[in-house]
This record gives sequence, structure tokens and C-alpha cells, in this order.
Amino acid sequence: MSTTKFYIRIKESLFWKISLLFFLILLLLGVSYTVITITMAKRYSDETTQRLNANVAAQMLLEVNPFVNGKVNEEALGKIMHSMMAVNPNLEVYLLDPQGKILSFVVLDKKVKLQYVSIEPIQTFLGRQGKSLIYGDDPRNPGKSKIFSATPVYENEKHLGYVYMILASEESENVAATLQESYLLRIGVQSFILTLIAAFIVSIVILWLLMKSLRGIIKTVRKFSEGDLGARIPIRTKGELAELSVTINSMAQTILRNMDELKEVDKLRRDLIANISHDIRTPISIIHGYVETLLMKQDSLDAQKQQEYLQAIMKSTERLKRLMTDLFELSKLESRQIKPKIEPFFMFDLLQDLSRKYKLLAQERNIDLQTELPSNVPVVCADIALIERVMQNLIDNAMNYTPAKGMVKIKLEEQSQQVSISVINTGPGIASEELPKIFNRYYKVENSRSRRGTGLGLAIVKNILEIHHTDIRVLSEKYGNTIFSFDLPKAAR
Repeated sequence: MSTTKFYIRIKESLFWKISLLFFLILLLLGVSYTVITITMAKRYSDETTQRLNANVAAQMLLEVNPFVNGKVNEEALGKIMHSMMAVNPNLEVYLLDPQGKILSFVVLDKKVKLQYVSIEPIQTFLGRQGKSLIYGDDPRNPGKSKIFSATPVYENEKHLGYVYMILASEESENVAATLQESYLLRIGVQSFILTLIAAFIVSIVILWLLMKSLRGIIKTVRKFSEGDLGARIPIRTKGELAELSVTINSMAQTILRNMDELKEVDKLRRDLIANISHDIRTPISIIHGYVETLLMKQDSLDAQKQQEYLQAIMKSTERLKRLMTDLFELSKLESRQIKPKIEPFFMFDLLQDLSRKYKLLAQERNIDLQTELPSNVPVVCADIALIERVMQNLIDNAMNYTPAKGMVKIKLEEQSQQVSISVINTGPGIASEELPKIFNRYYKVENSRSRRGTGLGLAIVKNILEIHHTDIRVLSEKYGNTIFSFDLPKAAR
């Protein structure tokens, strides 16, 4: 593998991307740790020094009174200050008035740049009795702060000012800071490097284990995409990767189920094309045959025969027209292009009109058409034209499956919040395994479907009721009653 390809592979690898991110995070944490360690170590050193020397200023007052008759006692103050500095040259001593003005001082190089020192830190220091870390102004370095000791000065119970002592002079602090930072830097860098290496190794191992599981997921998904539809990810642990594996396995199962459904739909589509082709071919063949006969024998056929042939042609064209109308209507219903116009109407009146229309057809087929229509059933809310289409299809279906001397009943009954409508017929019944399929536009019940209908009536019924947010129910007994029923909501009073 060439260097360029290897670099590109590393660059595109999720493992190395996450590893680099881990490294940068650890580096940032390490730097932050080192800075915090140095800062906290300095604060620790300052607080220790300040607590140990908190009473230095007060001890000085036991040896000398810095004021005499309200004025600075330069001679006595200078003597005692020089004595203290001989013992501890790190001290810088300042005598302040009550407002913080520097009245006198003793420092090594006399370079004092401030005229006033802030009183607030001194008062806080005195209030806490030097038991917590307080920084005060550094008269030699404006804008900077130092640890200090302080005590108020009184003469005849009159507050004359403060003794303000910087506990670490600039020179001593520079030397201490250099040594301290060097020492802490060495410790910090060593600790940081060891911690960084250890944490990076641990994170790489953990990441490698995580990526191993992820590589297993990728391998399984690749096998599935290459045609191994039975490939599944083994679930050995819990957590996000396990949840991802479960989700992918579930998705694979869904894909398989959808593939099976697509195969079934494809089979039903082919069956539909075959059935529709047959249904179309039959009337077209009849029309073609009779037209051809009329053209060939128009001189020899009498008027009665010609009339019979024309009636047969008309009947076939009507069947063809009905088939095309049903297909067009079903397509619009399935794509939800038809929107129901909901309005209140009396279901009793609609069913009574339909029963009168089908009475003659029932007599021709020697079928007993019965009705059970209570007149006190309340008004329903629905699209009256579409519900009439539902009832026509259900009654046509019942008529087509009911043998001679059989019975078809139209039943209407009131329930608590809705009205139930049923169409019942006697006949051979529908096999239980075929019941879920009879409303599918791609399905035809074999060996029992009457050729009088187009085969699309029940699919139309199902879709019309779906856009009314209700369902069609079917109950069938072998060689007994078959019942189709649905519900419609009552109209608000």
C-alpha cells in the first residue's frame, strides 16, 4: 500500500479520527491540569506564609510606638524596622494613615510608586484575623497584589493609622517564583506526560473494543447488502451499540417483511392484470363476434336476430363500461382524491329506496329480499352519495353469491353512539383464510366469484368507509349466513 493511500485511509478512518479527538481533549485537560496545579500551589504557599506571619505587624508594635503626639516617630520606627529587616529581609514595612496614605516606609531600594494603599483588604484581613488568604496592594508595583500582615495603630485610644507589611519583597518573590515555577513545571510536565500516555493508551484500547463491535455491525450489514438476507448482528452486551444492533436487526426484519409484501403485491398485480384482461377480453370478444356476424350476414339476418345481436353488444359494452368506471373510481379512492361531503341524512329513507330498486332483480333471480328497517333510527352523518355506492356494492355482492331460493336481508339498527347497517345473505360462505383478502383489489376468490360483477366492488366499499373513518366487517359461516356490516355516527342534535 502506498504512503498516500495509507494516509488517506487513516484520514478517513473513524477510529483514528476519534483517537485524534481523544488525544486533543487529553492534551487540553493536561495543560489545564498543569496550569491549575501551579496556580493552586502558589496560593497554598502564599496562604501558608500569610498565616505564619499574620501577627508580625502586631508584634512590631510591642517593641515600638510608630507615633509620638500624633506624628511619625521616624527615629524609633527606623531602628526597629531595620532590626526586623536584618532578621527577615523579605519584609517591606509601610506606615499608613487611616485613609491608606503612605506616611513612611522601609524597603531595600526605596522604589515606592504608590501614595495610597487600599484599606478594604486591610480591614478584611483584620476582620478575619489573618485566617484566610487576602491579597493587598503592592506599593512598588501598581496593579499587582501581595500577601501582607497588618495591624491598626492607636495613641491614647485614637486611631492614627496602620502598619502594613508586605511579607515577600519583590526580589525574594522573583527568586521564589522562579524556583517554584521550575519545580512545579517539572512535576506538572512529568505528571501530565505520564497521565497523557496512560489515558491515551487506555482510551485507545477502549476505543478499539468499541470499534471492534462497530466493525462487526458493518460486516453484518455488508453481508446483508450482498444478499445474505439471514445475516443478523449478535447481541452480547447492553448499551448504545447493542441498541443500534437491535435497531438494525429490526430494520432487516422489516425489509424482509416488506420484500415479502412486495412479492405478494406483485403476484396480486399480475393476478389483477390477468383477471382484468380476462374480464375485458370477454365482452370485447362478444362485441367483436356479433359485429363481425352482423357485417357478414347483414343481408340474410332478419330484424329479430339483428335486434338480439345488438342487445348482446349493448350488454357487453355496458359490462365493459362498468368495469372501467369501477377501476377509475377505485384508483381515485385509493389515492384519496375523493373527499366525502359530510351531511346529515336519514339512513332509513336511503335503504328503503334501494330495497325497492332491487326488488325486481331479486324476483328475477328467485331470491327473497328482506328488510329490517326501524323508522325511528336517528339521522346519521356521512356522504350520502358514497354511502349509497357502498350499499349498492354490498347488495350486488350479496345477490351475486346467493343461490336461487336464497335470502338477502338489509338490516338497520341503532346503537349507543352510532347506527349499524348490515347486509346478510345465505349461500356457500367464504373460507376463513380468504376473509382478510376479499377487500383487496388484487384478490379474487377462486371457484366462487360470480362473473356478474367486476370484482372490484368490495375494494371500493373498503376505501369509501376508510375515508369516513369507519371499517367494514365480515362474518361468514360455511353453508350459512354471510354478514357484511359497518357503522356510521349519529348526527348531533
